[in-house]
Amino acid sequence: MTKVNVYVTLRESVVDPQGIATTDALKNMGFAEVTSVRIGKLIELEIDETTTDIDARVKEMCDKLLINKVIEDYRYEIEEA
Repeated sequence: MTKVNVYVTLRESVVDPQGIATTDALKNMGFAEVTSVRIGKLIELEIDETTTDIDARVKEMCDKLLINKVIEDYRYEIEEA
């Protein structure tokens, strides 16, 4: 098995309301050193080792389903499971 971690984040130009709320909450809890929070998501994939071009397949999965190309960016890491 090959494990792929896909990290999805909002584009810098997109307002992150969850990040803003988290920033405010942390400051209210006494963590004044926090200046900004951006919230993202992690998608873990396990891919059969017989898949020939894992890079191409992962990019295709992300572009077709896993991310919203209008507001999100992504990167991924491939590792052996």
